[in-house]
Amino acid sequence: MSNSSTPAERTLILVKPDGVRRGLVGEVIRRIESKGYKIVALRMLTADKDLLANHYAEHQGKPFYEPLLEFMSSGPIVAMIAEGQRVIEGFRSLAGATDPTLASPGSIRGDLARDQGTKVVQNIVHGSDSVESAQREIKIFFPNL
Repeated sequence: MSNSSTPAERTLILVKPDGVRRGLVGEVIRRIESKGYKIVALRMLTADKDLLANHYAEHQGKPFYEPLLEFMSSGPIVAMIAEGQRVIEGFRSLAGATDPTLASPGSIRGDLARDQGTKVVQNIVHGSDSVESAQREIKIFFPNL
């Protein structure tokens, strides 16, 4: 058996304040690990506006930007780095559609989130959407790695 497999990918996953508030951190981690991905870093923090402005820089000026920062700083979040083959694509599939009403049953958002009627969608988790985003986002939340 040759050892020529491609190197494992890494992604940033956030359990948002709604997920932490509802005690779903363990369930999110369970689903990530059950899928076969490895959690290589984990921290709980209350994100300040500067960190969030950096993380959501591409959304600055959009109508949902300020409510998003307000929501994401409303309580503790759990940031983690997961590693595995095609983990970015795999976690996004595991998370489900951004709109929890449309997210497939079996996905994190499909099973655990619903429309709360808030200014921004509270959908439990965030996952990087590309290798470039993952690298940028990991540096924001884990500057020492």
